[in-house]
Amino acid sequence: MKTVFTTEHGVIVKSAAQQSDVIVLGAGIVGVCVALHLQKRGKSVVLVDRKEPGEETSYGNAGLIECSSVMPYGAPRELGTLLRYGLNRSADVRFDWSYLPQIAPWLWRFWRESAPKRLKKAASDMWPLISRSVAEHEALASEAGATSELHRSGWIETFRKPGSLAKAKAAAGDLAPFGVRYEVLDADSLREREPHLSNEFVGGVHWLDPATVRDPGGLVKSYAKAFFQRGGTFHKADASNLVNDGIRWRLNLESQSLFAQEVVVALGPWADDVARRLGYRLPFVVKRGYHVHYSAKAGATLNHPVFDADGGYVLSPMRQGVRLATGIEFAPRDSRPNFSQLDFVEPLARRTFPLQGRIESEPWMGSRPCLPDMRPIIGNAPRHKGLWFAFGHNHHGLTLGPVTGRLLAEMMTGRVAFTDPRPYAMDRFS
Repeated sequence: MKTVFTTEHGVIVKSAAQQSDVIVLGAGIVGVCVALHLQKRGKSVVLVDRKEPGEETSYGNAGLIECSSVMPYGAPRELGTLLRYGLNRSADVRFDWSYLPQIAPWLWRFWRESAPKRLKKAASDMWPLISRSVAEHEALASEAGATSELHRSGWIETFRKPGSLAKAKAAAGDLAPFGVRYEVLDADSLREREPHLSNEFVGGVHWLDPATVRDPGGLVKSYAKAFFQRGGTFHKADASNLVNDGIRWRLNLESQSLFAQEVVVALGPWADDVARRLGYRLPFVVKRGYHVHYSAKAGATLNHPVFDADGGYVLSPMRQGVRLATGIEFAPRDSRPNFSQLDFVEPLARRTFPLQGRIESEPWMGSRPCLPDMRPIIGNAPRHKGLWFAFGHNHHGLTLGPVTGRLLAEMMTGRVAFTDPRPYAMDRFS
């Protein structure tokens, strides 16, 4: 028996099914893409989340499919930068002081993993995923009829200080072995590409290869719609009800139970809750972030996402308006929002681009799932048959959703994986 529900947009969002091959927990970009790739390889899949697809972490980001971010976002090594961060004197990073004792071991491990040699190894391990990120998105977007959602004009990193621009040029040059394409812009060239930016910038770097998205949550919904149209089903449910009876996995709903031989945990910042209940202790934290949308003053347009590297924020053209996105906040996932980073950068952003009023009554807040070695977990659980994980993508969940889905589906169906999955194995934290 099957019961079908639709939203006001006509997208299938729920279908009751007792038995499937796989239950995928999490309907963000990673979970939806895992479900799609498994479905394409012949698996019957049930997708589960407490909200509809694309309405949690995947909704709130700068809209970048970031194939130019070869080097992971490591911890700074300069004493001055560390002091600014530690004293909450930078827009890039804010700490909730009461949270520091809890995350101090993670921060220490993150700092060690950010040493130059280890960071270079992390870049090498991540490159097979990063380098395929745009192509894998394009493949899914084509199948979902959503190719118009992907814009291939790249994004621009801007600088207010000549020294910052010089460092960025040197760093970009170091990426030559990876074949990353970019253009260094002087102040005049920058104004040609973004004529409504202020004249406070001395130049920038235009990263040419990334794709950008003007409605990240909408893109996830497009992929989910393709999954539903091919017979996939979705339930709103609490993943904490997952149990294993030694033979199969069961998820208890209000009126029935779902059964499957395999389950994938792709819950982003909530994945560690399920992992811990199953006995897995991981060095896991969340980095919170905020955004709010503005209307632009009459005649002003923003052509690319623009990262003010010295200011510590991003402005992105979105379907909802111009999105102002902050840096990161280290705070408990479920604690009250603190909008101080947005309030700090808003005056500078208004000087940068002619923003008008805020569109929302309250800014959005979300969390990014982070592991200290800057690699996600993609693969099987060491102590449970049929349990798989796909989370911990740090700042690159939107970027790496489709390529993660492909890799995990290849592993789960016994295919030859397109790259060695060992760098992403959970047992590296044993």
